[in-house]
Amino acid sequence: MRLCLLFFCILCLMATCGWSQRPGPRGPKGDDGPPGRDGIVGLPGIPGDQGIIGKSGNPGLPGVIGVPGAVIMCGRDPFGRVRGDVETLKKSIAKLELAINYDFFQNAGAKYFVSYKERGSFSRAVEFCAQQGLELALPQNEEENNKLTQLFGLEVDKMAWINVNIQKAEGNFEADMKNQPLIFNKWEEGQPDKSIQDTGCTMVSENGVWRVTHDCSLDAYIVCQL
Repeated sequence: MRLCLLFFCILCLMATCGWSQRPGPRGPKGDDGPPGRDGIVGLPGIPGDQGIIGKSGNPGLPGVIGVPGAVIMCGRDPFGRVRGDVETLKKSIAKLELAINYDFFQNAGAKYFVSYKERGSFSRAVEFCAQQGLELALPQNEEENNKLTQLFGLEVDKMAWINVNIQKAEGNFEADMKNQPLIFNKWEEGQPDKSIQDTGCTMVSENGVWRVTHDCSLDAYIVCQL
């Protein structure tokens, strides 16, 4: 009974004083909280328009003066020699134009071997080449020797005359027809033939080996060189 009377008195007091459950006035601003985490990186923006081209920069400093080149006068160098590149090219073209007129032509470096694929004696071969303003073929190295044998194709047991001295007593078949020492040879085993005491003519076979024969009237291929 007393408890009910006390509760009733409190309600009356609250009504008399105008107290209610409405929120009170806003309190003072508190301190800033700690920084938050970084957000997700956004997408790239749209490229902007190209800017205006800037002005040209100032010219650079002059370079170092180079070493003077060789003086060329009238197509010759200071020693009076014709410029090699042009002259070499002209000679090569002239050789090629001449070589292609033959049934067989094969170059080895700056040299050409040419032939009408005719055959005859050694003396006929020398004479024919001379009439053409050329010389009988004489390989000066392994490459030239191999290129000369391409004349034979698939033929076997074929020979071609080469420009080696025919007089054993004058050079033991170790010089050309101008008596200049051979700088290359490819003698077959047992060659030059020691049994040949005087005249002997040299041929090259389809295998590229050289041999001397005492019978210079044999029909062998005639090949010239230019």
